[in-house]
Amino acid sequence: MSSIRRPLIAVLLAALLVSTVVAADDVPIDVAALEDELRAAETAFAKSMADRDLAAFTSFLAEDAVFFGGRGILRGREAVAAGWARFFEGDEAPFAWAPLDVAVLASGELGLSSGPVTAPDGSPAGFFTSTWRRTAAGRWEIVLDRGCPPCD
Repeated sequence: MSSIRRPLIAVLLAALLVSTVVAADDVPIDVAALEDELRAAETAFAKSMADRDLAAFTSFLAEDAVFFGGRGILRGREAVAAGWARFFEGDEAPFAWAPLDVAVLASGELGLSSGPVTAPDGSPAGFFTSTWRRTAAGRWEIVLDRGCPPCD
């Protein structure tokens, strides 16, 4: 190969690589599909309570998660897991929840889920709102959570 061809090939390969990266950024984000993913993540998160599985519950928490509750603010995955451990004692879950509303930003990076919390007999026990972050690996994790008394 001539000495001119090698640099030319290197420049062309670099240009191809850059154009591929730029093209990947131009791909539109399917917000509806991400909302379906987030709804499934919230449903699986709620199932961890029904299954009495604190480890599964903890796996949905971001390392820097913040949960607001009646006993104050819990900061970090381990603090949230420790604060919620009492809800996993016993054979029956003290409450359940399910996503009613789910929305994801157009960037696909953050989402929100909210819905009713019910007592074991199905009566209203509260309402939750959770903010989720999508990781680089495409997994949803909870970063902020707050429950409140039942809403109208």
